[in-house]
Amino acid sequence: MLNISGIQEGFVLDHIQAGMSLRLYHDLKLDRLDCSVAIIKNARSNKMGKKDILKVECPVEALDLDILGFIDHNITVNVIKDSKIVEKKELRLPKMVKNVISCKNPRCITSIEQELDQIFILTDEKKEIYRCKYCEEKFRNTKKR
Repeated sequence: MLNISGIQEGFVLDHIQAGMSLRLYHDLKLDRLDCSVAIIKNARSNKMGKKDILKVECPVEALDLDILGFIDHNITVNVIKDSKIVEKKELRLPKMVKNVISCKNPRCITSIEQELDQIFILTDEKKEIYRCKYCEEKFRNTKKR
């Protein structure tokens, strides 16, 4: 049986789709933080069959819940303080994402003005559709469950 020790302060991301933990690791920019990270891949789960888990020991403020909610709002975020779960955060699709996805429209101003932020607004919550703030190009998150 695998045993990974507990953490003092940080967070545990649970119910990650199997195989997606490394993408989350990079998208959350955990490689840039000086903190301990445990990546558990393909753990058994009664709910999902298989799942990934990320355990991160760092200040809780370091976690960008908007990016995480955009990637997969079904992930469970357990906030840890003094080695105990003090809060479970529910993720939602963010109303706006900035510099997470890029506009594919070659005529969009973001293609010409490289330093302009890539901003997408949530336009259809049920279908999880975002549109570019500048040109209305549609983006649908298909890399999920």
